[in-house]
Amino acid sequence: MTMPVIFNEPLSLLQRMAEHMEYAYLLEKAGTATDPVERMQYVCAFAVSSMSSNWDRLGKPFNCLLGETFELQRNDLGFRLISEQVSHHPPISAFHVESDLFQFHGSIHPRLKFWGKSVEVNPKGVITLELTKFGEVYTWSNVNCCVHNVIVGKLWVEHKPVGFKPRKGWAPPGLSKTKVKALLGSWVQALYAVDVSTYEQFLKTQKFDSSADNPTVLSRNGISSEEAGVSGGAAAAAISDTDDIPGVLPNADPGIPGQVLLWKAFPRPETTNQFFSFTLYAMMLNELTDNLKDRLPPTDSRLRPDIRLLEQGDIDTAAMEKNRLEEKQRSARRERKKKKEEWTPVWFHYGIHPTTGKEDWLFNKDYWQRDWSRCPDIF
Repeated sequence: MTMPVIFNEPLSLLQRMAEHMEYAYLLEKAGTATDPVERMQYVCAFAVSSMSSNWDRLGKPFNCLLGETFELQRNDLGFRLISEQVSHHPPISAFHVESDLFQFHGSIHPRLKFWGKSVEVNPKGVITLELTKFGEVYTWSNVNCCVHNVIVGKLWVEHKPVGFKPRKGWAPPGLSKTKVKALLGSWVQALYAVDVSTYEQFLKTQKFDSSADNPTVLSRNGISSEEAGVSGGAAAAAISDTDDIPGVLPNADPGIPGQVLLWKAFPRPETTNQFFSFTLYAMMLNELTDNLKDRLPPTDSRLRPDIRLLEQGDIDTAAMEKNRLEEKQRSARRERKKKKEEWTPVWFHYGIHPTTGKEDWLFNKDYWQRDWSRCPDIF
């Protein structure tokens, strides 16, 4: 079934995935910190920060066409990113980010579940971060979210506290499992670190429901296996029993003596409510300058006419273009089936990752040669 374009925002899923990198400076801090616990703190902060742009973002990104790509180079943040829609049935989007300090890659296979008045989004896939200088590897899973009041009422988004479990790819001898840091905060606003002993003492002296507060706890050789993410009284709550929208944002600042701010969300521009509740970072993702257009492949999301038309406010023409592109994709699929041809992604291949030893979509590095002769005609 084709989704009406009025439910979309003018970005593709590949562009939405690139919002992981809004707070790339956290990876720069992780990639240079000499203390392993400090590195883990920044990795956790980065994982939480990637969810922050979802707050009040109720538009659906455009489904990617098979073979669609998105490139993002941010010299000011020290990274370059490439992503590709590598499969259509099932839909799978793969991405790869590289810098002098890290390699960051993964894939997303979104699945939807309808629960009457709400929709649960399960973006299956594993995210992998490699800190080049230290030879460390961290992995975590994409976080589920729930969109409430899809039939009647005001839409709002809530994340499930499935958490993330970064794992270090090494375990130097002599390091203990002693818990040293607790991380608390809100995926919407900020994340703080505090010594575990200070946190436990704080709980004894404060009158609030400590059973609701379940911080991530860092030990000297990795994240405690019994903990499951950033949640609790000063953080994002578990999925609500009702679809009622919360009256206020959770207070991200737990107010614990000695706490250290790891990350704080950038304020959104004054025009955010007029433009799909985008962050400033999201607003620039579809920007297309003449210089950029000259070097992009013909498959880049910025060149999709339906997305561009929706961005310009031409909803009717955007809907017609969206339908045309989807029909063109179906026709190409029928033609491949007729010829008994299998689709082969251009910039990624499926194989065993040499560092993690897990099956993954691997970047073949050919993209940066900028030979677009292999690109399919999808627009």
